[in-house]
Amino acid sequence: MTGFDFSLIADHSALLLTGAAMTVYVVIVSFVLAFGFGIVVALLSFLPGAVPRAFLSAYSIVLRSIPFIIVLFIVYYGLPFAGFHLSALLVGILALSFYKSAYYGEIIRAAIVALPRGQFESARAVGMSPRQAFVHVIAPQLVRGLLPPSTNMTLTLIKESSVLSTVTIGELTYQGMVMQGATYAPLECFAAVSGLYWALCAGTAWIAGRLERRAGLAQKAAIDRNPLAASFLSFERPKVRR
Repeated sequence: MTGFDFSLIADHSALLLTGAAMTVYVVIVSFVLAFGFGIVVALLSFLPGAVPRAFLSAYSIVLRSIPFIIVLFIVYYGLPFAGFHLSALLVGILALSFYKSAYYGEIIRAAIVALPRGQFESARAVGMSPRQAFVHVIAPQLVRGLLPPSTNMTLTLIKESSVLSTVTIGELTYQGMVMQGATYAPLECFAAVSGLYWALCAGTAWIAGRLERRAGLAQKAAIDRNPLAASFLSFERPKVRR
């Protein structure tokens, strides 16, 4: 039995980094599309009438109840059947975006619902313009409510992008399998792939943490610029008398 061969990872580093770059590209594009469509889904869920709400609820529940690999196969094989012949990369991005939009839609909807009722109207009542009410009162609370769950969902998005290897998209997992087929050293291959996924997730979490801190500073700055916002935004938990 031989030891762990680090030279194999070094020799195939270019291949693995190419796969990591493709993963980053897929994740960024899929996140933008999924989050954008999630905003639409969240806003449409507030439409009056039972039919739109029932449709969007079914859309969200169905997608969140099906494994992503099944959705990917349905889109990958269903589009050509319907007459649409797209590249594997485009199909993978569309499937991942479509799938994750249900999750981001629920996150956005929950953040909106969590806002205390009448905040916008109260801000207008104390003399704020519509723009001031949104920028200084509504937006800071939405951002701080969206960041933690959106970060967790984006980390899941990074890991679920590995499923795209099943339709020959050259992302990180696919390149790891190519390396394993060339070297017959699965331990070294997938240890390297795991390390790169960890780096991507850790980097994403670090960026999200910075954004959360900046959101807090921006919220404080908003209060400094407009003291009326302090009536709506609180940074400390109320003290409980014992």
